Amino acid sequence: MTGGRKETGDMKQQNLKELIATVDEICRVMTDANVGNAAGKPISLKESFHFELLKFAVYLADADGKFEERELSMIAEYLGIKAEAKNLRAMKYRENIDDHFEERIPSVIKYAVLADAARKIVPDPYKQQKAQIMVDTYKLFGQTMLAGYDEDAGMETMSKYTAYIKRLEDFLKEYAVFYTGAEKLIKPIEPVTEPDETEEERAAKLEKLMEEFNGLVGLTEVKHEVNSLVNLIKVQNMRKAQGMKVSDVSKHMVFSGNPGTGKTTVARMLGEIYKYIGVLPKGQLTEVDRGGLVKGYIGQTAAKVLEIVDESLGGILFVDEAYTLTVGKGEGDFGQEAVDTLLKSMEDHRSEFVVIVAGYTDLMEEFLSSNPGLKSRFNKFIHFGDYSADELLAILESMCAKQEYVLSEGAKVRAKEIFTRRVLNKPDNFANARDVRNFLERAIANHASRVVNEEHADKSLLSKLEAEDLEDFTS
Repeated sequence: MTGGRKETGDMKQQNLKELIATVDEICRVMTDANVGNAAGKPISLKESFHFELLKFAVYLADADGKFEERELSMIAEYLGIKAEAKNLRAMKYRENIDDHFEERIPSVIKYAVLADAARKIVPDPYKQQKAQIMVDTYKLFGQTMLAGYDEDAGMETMSKYTAYIKRLEDFLKEYAVFYTGAEKLIKPIEPVTEPDETEEERAAKLEKLMEEFNGLVGLTEVKHEVNSLVNLIKVQNMRKAQGMKVSDVSKHMVFSGNPGTGKTTVARMLGEIYKYIGVLPKGQLTEVDRGGLVKGYIGQTAAKVLEIVDESLGGILFVDEAYTLTVGKGEGDFGQEAVDTLLKSMEDHRSEFVVIVAGYTDLMEEFLSSNPGLKSRFNKFIHFGDYSADELLAILESMCAKQEYVLSEGAKVRAKEIFTRRVLNKPDNFANARDVRNFLERAIANHASRVVNEEHADKSLLSKLEAEDLEDFTS
């Protein structure tokens, strides 16, 4: 097993444990709210969830007619049950875990669907995605089991896994509580709030944030614009404290530029900066794209946008690739409904949150031209230019440092040459810092292949990337 695969496996294990713990907490929340009279049931929702997940494990493990030691170890690790093969086989017959098992929906998922579809929990920290989180847990649990099979031995198990997960997802779709991709919220939002801070502590944190912001690689124009805006707000606060007149400073913004130019990073930092200068009470960033706003039926899109707005109050709502909401989707598309609902929310919740829309420069101009209300709301435009070769090299060195790698002098020279060609002959998919991240990942993999058989590898060898590790992606 390579180091990369082991790391991926370790991450999956950690994610699975976190998901199971999240579902345990969801079960507690639903029990406290007595969803479906859950509080009066002889078996708690948490116990029911663990038992149903155990049955799912038995269903998959027995696909080849035997329970392997690896499968038993996994059940013990994730479910805390040290079961022997004979006990699980007895359970299989006792609970009728047969070929019709895929037709059954776990009872705890039914409770979650009831809570989500009927909005039984208000406010809901899981944003009506409790059932989705449970299904995601089943998916990752099954994937973790499948990872231990070789290709031939796992075919029957894979077939059963696929059929069962499809049944669960279809059930969620029936009740319109199925979410995909960027729509998903796995954990409740945790706003940036420290209510006991003194003014001196807040001032110190603001100073540190501004230093960190101004220390970002490149982004000269962006830094100038943000610093000017922050200074303006500071002075307005000073005038207000003296009882003087202040002008209304619009804080909604348009970020334009190519991928990988730092738009999301700056938005996240701006949320915290706004918090510490008194513009926003929480400062959290809620990031969303078209998939997180637009739904498939009349009325669903408006409701979803209002949910996202509610989640964003006190912080920043960052709408990435905002132009996809209005660009030629045709009849029956609800992108415009999302825009109209968002604009109304910006009026209804004036000064309660900040909206930043982002995307490619030309397409963002089309987006703003699609609705007169958009241009009137967004009058602060910040362009994020592409990075130079020197800046890409500085970003590479920064990424290396965070992962405890360094570039040899030869590697620096080669990286600079590669980045120079990349910048001079930009392909259509040029992605700035994202290119650098992918470049580094390939270099680390090449480095691993080069040093893996070294018997006396020291820290220097394990951390230093040489020119030969760097792949030229410009050819």
